[in-house]
Amino acid sequence: MKYISTRGDASVGSAARGFCDILLEGLAPDGGLYLPTHYPKVDAATLQKWRGLAYADLAFEILSLYIDDIPAADLQRLCRATYTAEVFGCAAITPLKPLEAGLFLQALSNGPTLAFKDMAMQLLGQLFEYELARRGEELNILGATSGDTGSAAEYAMRGKRGIRVFMLSPNGRMSPFQQAQMFSLQDANIHNIAVDGVFDDCQDIVKAVSNDLDFKRARKIGTVNSINWARMLAQVVYYFAGYFQATQSNAEKVSFAVPSGNFGNICAGHVARQMGLPIDRLVLATNENNVLDEFFRTGAYRPRGTAETLETSSPSMDISKASNFERFVFDLLGHDARAAARTAELFGPALVRDGGFQVTDVEFAAIASFGFVSGTSTHADRLATIRSTWERQRVMVDTHTADGLKVARQHLQPGVPMLVLETALPPKFADTIEEAIGLRPPPPAALAGLEDLPRRFTVMPPSVAQIKQYIEDHTAT
Repeated sequence: MKYISTRGDASVGSAARGFCDILLEGLAPDGGLYLPTHYPKVDAATLQKWRGLAYADLAFEILSLYIDDIPAADLQRLCRATYTAEVFGCAAITPLKPLEAGLFLQALSNGPTLAFKDMAMQLLGQLFEYELARRGEELNILGATSGDTGSAAEYAMRGKRGIRVFMLSPNGRMSPFQQAQMFSLQDANIHNIAVDGVFDDCQDIVKAVSNDLDFKRARKIGTVNSINWARMLAQVVYYFAGYFQATQSNAEKVSFAVPSGNFGNICAGHVARQMGLPIDRLVLATNENNVLDEFFRTGAYRPRGTAETLETSSPSMDISKASNFERFVFDLLGHDARAAARTAELFGPALVRDGGFQVTDVEFAAIASFGFVSGTSTHADRLATIRSTWERQRVMVDTHTADGLKVARQHLQPGVPMLVLETALPPKFADTIEEAIGLRPPPPAALAGLEDLPRRFTVMPPSVAQIKQYIEDHTAT
């Protein structure tokens, strides 16, 4: 399996890259995102063979379709070392929680940082350490977070040999629990930078640094954001796991509802569907920053600026420039050289010149074949959903999962199970939970007192030059 850029930098053939090359690279040299040259198709016989596999072995089977430059025995060992009951709380790893007839939560947040990002990040830490040791190299990870990616990355990479983490976050815009998870880490290889701006400013800096190829190569810059294909690939696995738990045979279909900010989580579902997993609908749920909902309703993609990006009670979705959206558009346009040329225009000059783009009527009509539907949830909706779920099912959900539940209910279909991806646990957003139901969710015993720990972070302006200088100052040998 080889990988190409959504913007055409590497064409199918000898110029395409191997998995371990893009694992350490992140963005393609042309600013595009890597995708496989094709999506492997999974037939009914293979689905049947996979049904009933332990999660780690299912991960190995799926990853093996995309990774041919890591020996199979090593890849299986890495998967089994990652997906354990000790790390994720139970043998099923991502168990289903029934809410009502045909409606389930898929628990993705039982890892060390109480968010779904652990599902991929724990594996990414294993892959990074393995490949860097094999090459005798080091890696400086530059990432941006609206809350959960940062802590998941830092907990996965802390103490890892040959790895430093430089994580940008919007100053003051994460929940107190999220800030404490990141800023309380004292490991020497972890660097937290609080940027005076919004998440999109942090993400823009990561892209700008990654697009400076000389700096990127000299400082060995990699990324753990979902622009890294390896992270998205790891997320594909839990769609298969959820499907197998919700069905008895491969003749059945399911739908997934996904709280969406940067489009990475639901893009993994898109990949699973392209592979042949029997997914009926992919239900995209946004908060008040509803750029993606607008696109799937109208075909217009209009990212907002810093001043227009709202601060909400589901802060991990306070994003107006969805990086992974480019991967879907590339597929929508045909996943070929012609698609790459148009993707490069839409996500390069068109975004700068026009502040967004509108797909053609023909392209908009084609969206339906990919199964996407969408909707928006507000603060009032979140409170109502959290309250009703607690009162009716005695299940407490966080604010982002509440967004997913609210929109999921708008798209329920008879006979098609709807799996809502639980993206975080309630203690991370305790203030809003308390506002909704009058109860404050206690943190897990292992994280009790977290918000009282000393913190280590640096506040900086949204300056590419200053971030580069900080990285230079902290990577000098």
